[in-house]
Amino acid sequence: MQEPCRSCSHTLGDHVTHLENVSEEEMNRLLGIVLDVEYLYTCVHKEEDADTKQVYFSLFKLLRKSILQMGKPMLEAQESPPFEKPSIEQGVNNFVQYKFSHLPSKERQTIMELAKMFLNQINYWQLETPSQRRQRVPNDDAAGYKANYTRWLCYCNVPQFCDSLPRYETTQIFGRTLVRSVFTVMRKQLLEQARQEKDKLPPEKRTLILTHFPKFLSMLEEEVYSHSSPIWSQDFLAGASGGLIPIHTVISAPPVARPLYYSPSPVSVDPTTCGSVSPARKTASVLEPNPVGEKRKPSEPLPHEENKRPRVVGDIPMELINEVMATITDPAAVPETSLLSAHSARDEAARHEERRGVIEFHVIGNSLNQKPNKRILMWLVGLQNVFSHQLPRMPKEYITRLVFDPKHKTLSLIKDGRVIGGICFRMFPSQGFTEIVFCAVTSNEQVKGYGTHLMNHLKEYHIKHDILNFLTYADEYAIGYFKKQGFSKDIKVPKAKYVGYIKDYEGATLMGCELNPSIPYTEFSVIIKKQKEIIKKLIERKQAQIRKVYRGFPVLRKESGRFPSRAFPAFVCETGWKPIGKGKELKDPDQLYSTLKTILQHVKVSNRYQPTLASHPNAWPFMEPVKKTEAPGYYQVIRFPMDLKTMSERLKSRYYMTRKLFMADMQRIFTNCREYNPPESEYYKCANLLEKFFYTKIKEAGLIDK
Repeated sequence: MQEPCRSCSHTLGDHVTHLENVSEEEMNRLLGIVLDVEYLYTCVHKEEDADTKQVYFSLFKLLRKSILQMGKPMLEAQESPPFEKPSIEQGVNNFVQYKFSHLPSKERQTIMELAKMFLNQINYWQLETPSQRRQRVPNDDAAGYKANYTRWLCYCNVPQFCDSLPRYETTQIFGRTLVRSVFTVMRKQLLEQARQEKDKLPPEKRTLILTHFPKFLSMLEEEVYSHSSPIWSQDFLAGASGGLIPIHTVISAPPVARPLYYSPSPVSVDPTTCGSVSPARKTASVLEPNPVGEKRKPSEPLPHEENKRPRVVGDIPMELINEVMATITDPAAVPETSLLSAHSARDEAARHEERRGVIEFHVIGNSLNQKPNKRILMWLVGLQNVFSHQLPRMPKEYITRLVFDPKHKTLSLIKDGRVIGGICFRMFPSQGFTEIVFCAVTSNEQVKGYGTHLMNHLKEYHIKHDILNFLTYADEYAIGYFKKQGFSKDIKVPKAKYVGYIKDYEGATLMGCELNPSIPYTEFSVIIKKQKEIIKKLIERKQAQIRKVYRGFPVLRKESGRFPSRAFPAFVCETGWKPIGKGKELKDPDQLYSTLKTILQHVKVSNRYQPTLASHPNAWPFMEPVKKTEAPGYYQVIRFPMDLKTMSERLKSRYYMTRKLFMADMQRIFTNCREYNPPESEYYKCANLLEKFFYTKIKEAGLIDK
């Protein structure tokens, strides 16, 4: 602080004497405003639109004034939010109540999903500038639109990247006037986007987006532009259900009004350098799935389903598993694998070094709230040197800024007191993901499993903090490493969650990794190794059992034409073969057809053709093919559906040439039902009862042994 100031002859300490008694919390707040001023300064110089530039400059002066006066930034305006009542969110709530309150709950839930989707788009929407709107709609109320545009910038858009300004949601502070100004263009662009991306949609979303959403927008458009619509009245009363539908705006990833034009350097980007320097504006897609309120998919097991699931025939007894476990955990029985063995895990050497205390792992970062720690600062400098040396294409200033940024943390790998590698990352808890910025190990310590062990420690660290997704950008040199660590190009995080939070780098591939909280990643290779040993031991035990030698064939005499089955003990004992008893095939096709037809009629409910036949009360769920509307996702879970109507058609066309084909189709009906439905459901019980009835009839017909 004794160094001379560059602008005058005073020392630097003379310029900060007024900050001596300022608390750390207040100092951090002022530093945050300084960062926002730098962003706005860049925006002012890069923005081309005059109206937007004026708003940026006004906010720039406001924040600079707050720093000089050491106060909080307060927007000086004649009105404060909300600017119109009812709000857009309230109006859409009223619309759902007004138009769809009479629908059944299932159809009403679909309408609610569409309403949430629309509110999402309003919050994400990029308003056109007043000059663009004047060119498109010359006769529109230009002054009114400009006022709303300025409010939108100040209260909704700029605060998304300037944390020192208060932020509001568009649908909560604006009303009918703003919706009218954007609805026509918004509706056209959303529908066009849906048509272009229809092939990318999952089947269950395609009908919702392409069929129901256009109808929903058309009905809403009538209420938006109607002068007598009751949904925009503050006196609107909810229907008989007594209360509004709780459609809350879902903001996953706030977009930014204008690009911030803040880039470290035009040079090529390193694979793992995806630091979020500034938000980038991208319009949210209407096709993005809504992460809120998703129903449990039918394929997901119920919490108690595992306990009720019967043991599968052929399961290995737990007693045998425990016995084998005792043998593989005995050091005398299983020799330790050499670290140089081809069968050893990639991180095995690193794990052994960590146990012996040779290497250590620490999550560190620069902090504005705590006193500087000399050791941590030395490690941060060491990490900066490792990243700069291993990532030569990255500007050193950029690396330094992110490593020492308080918002970023680094998992450091320490060996003999010095840094030999690390992973720099930034966590976004509200969005449910972490962005990996840099990942490197010094060159003379590579190919020792440190990279894999680093990533495994990072995964466990995030599981403890309830963040289960990683995102990173990788070039062609780093894709292989990330694939080995479980990353893929199939991003599980919805696009709306990360757009505006991470920077899109040209020439790099976005990769993601979804973590499983039940996996101990640092010990995962040990677990896999034990599982392999268990399987190996079980195979050895089974081989010891089946190596029993039976006596050979008896002397074959030429005059002997046939031999009894007991003459081949190995065949009888090992295959479980039994002579055909009563359950024999009917060789006469007509007799088989008649028998199967009678059985099928007994299983089905009585019909007008044979009203005298006995009916079964549990056959009603299986009479016809399952409808997609009644069982969502059924055909994603069940690959080979079957029903009694299809069996009747197959029987009529003489498809069933043997009893086995008939029995296989009938059994498939019961198996499919039990696979899709939980054990306590009515369908599950019907399947069990009808299956028992079916096999009773099969035995009565003599097709299987009693």
